[in-house]
Amino acid sequence: MPTIRAVVFDMDGIMFNTEDLFHETGHELIRRRGKVATPEMFQRMMGRRAKEAFAAMIDVMQLSDTIPQLQVESEAIFDALIEQQLATMPGLFEVIELIEAKQLPKAVATSSDRRYLERCLRPFNLLPRFDTTITAEDVTHGKPHPEIYLTAAKRLQVAPAEMLVFEDSENGTKAAAAAGAHVVSVPHQHSAQHDFTSARAIVSSLHDPYVLELLSTG
Repeated sequence: MPTIRAVVFDMDGIMFNTEDLFHETGHELIRRRGKVATPEMFQRMMGRRAKEAFAAMIDVMQLSDTIPQLQVESEAIFDALIEQQLATMPGLFEVIELIEAKQLPKAVATSSDRRYLERCLRPFNLLPRFDTTITAEDVTHGKPHPEIYLTAAKRLQVAPAEMLVFEDSENGTKAAAAAGAHVVSVPHQHSAQHDFTSARAIVSSLHDPYVLELLSTG
């Protein structure tokens, strides 16, 4: 087992059930246009920054809408869902407590914007528990480019190889792997068919025995 000196969490689908809400939003958005959302659309959107995700939606579904139009309408649908359905993913608090017991620095690195990150973390009092948070505003390139994880390593003052990253998507996994991090992929029903060959391990949840052992060594 490698020595882990810092831990970075992707947010959507890793910390929160927001991928479920994104899918529900995407289906409704496309339904309103008389079409049926496809798995290809969601796969190309997942893990990307908002503008890149909506550009993929327009391309795959051959929509005439602009990115701003889709974004405004999508946010209205999503906002209604998040108020009632936002929840943490299994094992999140258990793993955070283990990381804190080991006194390891930790971060969130998400393709989403800062306002949205804070909206998700605040209800669970998670913001003060992270040493740093990196959002779409902090990087020039979105995932699968490694910039966000190289930035995380720099802020946490560790070598990328000493950094454990939790990801749920193909784009995110590729970004962390390209940065040289020890990436553990945690697929869910929406990303089960993604390519995770660049991950060091694929687990079923954050409190998988592999994860617990990795954080207990060193």
